Amino acid sequence: MNKIASFQVDHTNLLPGMYLSRTDGDIITYDLRFIRPNTPPFLENGTLHTIEHLFATYIRNSPLKDGIIYFGPMGCRTGFYLITRGISHADAIDITKKALNFIADYNGDIPGAAEEECGNYLEHNLDDARKKSKIQLEVLENWKDILLDYPT
Repeated sequence: MNKIASFQVDHTNLLPGMYLSRTDGDIITYDLRFIRPNTPPFLENGTLHTIEHLFATYIRNSPLKDGIIYFGPMGCRTGFYLITRGISHADAIDITKKALNFIADYNGDIPGAAEEECGNYLEHNLDDARKKSKIQLEVLENWKDILLDYPT
């Protein structure tokens, strides 16, 4: 089998940030990397799950909601994928920062975290999700389009 695109990225040079993972026609996949690969501790499941719920809820209620295809975690627990259509790179970076800021300041019930709404509703960690989002927000503070390329 052919090696998929995400496995062709040199993970030994990859630092926390936001990268252009792939472009498929008008569909763009961003790699939102919170943790340097292969350097534990990784995002714990409760933290990953809470960030997913809050980030997805925020962006799907934003003015860019029609251009949001998907937001979800990487299996390696080092970050997330954001998939968009018809949104500029600058707008994707901006909405990512806004979503992270929303999570960093969030003090309420986690949306979609009731038993009838979620397949693992008990596994959340809001405190750590806020901490990790604040750290990632600092990483992305001055992030621009020109920084979206993976490091070589």
